Amino acid sequence: MYENTEYNRWRRHPWHGLKAIPDQETPDIVTAYIEITPSDVVKYEIDKVSGFLMVDRPQRTTSSPPALYGFIPQTYCGDRVAALCADADVADGDPLDICVFSERLITRSDILLSARVVGGIQMVDDGEADDKIIAVLEGDNIWGDVKDIADLPAIKTERLQHYFSTYKMIPGKNIDIKVDHVYGRDEALRVIEASMQDYEADYGHLHSKD
Repeated sequence: MYENTEYNRWRRHPWHGLKAIPDQETPDIVTAYIEITPSDVVKYEIDKVSGFLMVDRPQRTTSSPPALYGFIPQTYCGDRVAALCADADVADGDPLDICVFSERLITRSDILLSARVVGGIQMVDDGEADDKIIAVLEGDNIWGDVKDIADLPAIKTERLQHYFSTYKMIPGKNIDIKVDHVYGRDEALRVIEASMQDYEADYGHLHSKD
């Protein structure tokens, strides 16, 4: 995925040190950093300062994510991402989330993979845009030929919607989450492009010497 250069002597920061789209000729193939696997009932999240994976919280319900769950490096959900969501004035200020379907059970997190973008879910969490890109593992024996959200069985998306509508349940806290709008590949690529522009606006200075 990346050349073995002197620069690679130390591990790169998963958010800032990796490219969102390794090859601009295939903009629907993105890098995904995986934080949570389908067997996890604990929510793990990248520590933005150190780049280490940390425990965010144990899940309240027994529901586990129906796909690999992580984010796309060098993306940021800011003003441009929020502008694509009619029901939100702001975005959540995190890297853009991605869910990746794989035929084979991948049981490790803190890994990178190449994913083919097929669509997304426009999630609105307490008034903030918090999109979830939907993708398939590039080269997967079952899902590798999927090009758009319509090519996936509807139950795949339904399970993602159910998971994200319940995964923030915490005793004593009301949740206001909408996961009604499911979109296809073209809209997903626009969301990714907006998140890359938001990243450049807020964090582009980190790469000024690259």
